Amino acid sequence: MLMAPLLQALPRAEAASGKMTLCIHQNTSAAAGFRKSLEGWAKAGIKDVELTAAALDGFIKTDSLEAARRLVSDLGLRPVSCTPGLADFWNPNPTRKAALEMWKKRCEQFAPFGVKNIYTSANTAMKIKADDYKEGPECMREAGEIAKQYQMTALIEFTRSSTYISTLTTLLKLTRAAAHPNVKPMLDFYHFYSGLSKLEDLDLLKVGELGHVHFQDVPDIPRELLDNTTRLVPGEGIAPLNYILRKLADKGYAGPLSVELFAKEFQEGDPYEVAKRIKDHAEPVMRKAKVG
Repeated sequence: MLMAPLLQALPRAEAASGKMTLCIHQNTSAAAGFRKSLEGWAKAGIKDVELTAAALDGFIKTDSLEAARRLVSDLGLRPVSCTPGLADFWNPNPTRKAALEMWKKRCEQFAPFGVKNIYTSANTAMKIKADDYKEGPECMREAGEIAKQYQMTALIEFTRSSTYISTLTTLLKLTRAAAHPNVKPMLDFYHFYSGLSKLEDLDLLKVGELGHVHFQDVPDIPRELLDNTTRLVPGEGIAPLNYILRKLADKGYAGPLSVELFAKEFQEGDPYEVAKRIKDHAEPVMRKAKVG
């Protein structure tokens, strides 16, 4: 009985002390392609990587899936997540059957890499109705069941421009309604801080609930002017990175922080130089927040 309060405090203490790892998303070096992006990042000392279907497709046009997997292994990289880049996937619509087939195909392709997370955003080109939110959890369960077959977890990314799921609060409501062990919410710093979410929304997270994180900064300009091309390397902007990182640590997140950037200077830059810049600026931010 005397030990009970101490035991109850342990999960929170362990969560707060959890370390996060620096990761780079293949969108950041999109122009370099699958091989060159990974080789450049490995040379710069990056270990965790996030793979994209677009980069993989470009590679296997002239080589094999096994060769891609071997390249990642030989470079000593750890693929932590992947994306098929699907739109209108989490909302009910007539194209969903074909999208689920593509989701399954991507699970089959990426599972041999040892990837445990597969995500796609909540972007949509369709007019969303109130009933779509009632059917959304079932869409998530369907994707979770497929991911489960490959020992993977399905992750949903809310985006600031989505007319379906643009906030952390809406995402949590739907993933909790889905109540599937292989379905989790993820958080993108840019979409979270530049969109309609509030910093206090992070308090809504349950310990261990968050599945993955994308890590960026933003410039000191009106939020109305922010777009994908204004994303900055963590530590080069004005976003409250320390506050957010500490909140995520308190909520038990101890996974990768995947830097995803879209400006030409990154996507068309030398992958080694881009990765070095990311390490030089992001790692001090992580250390200051005591998460890396």
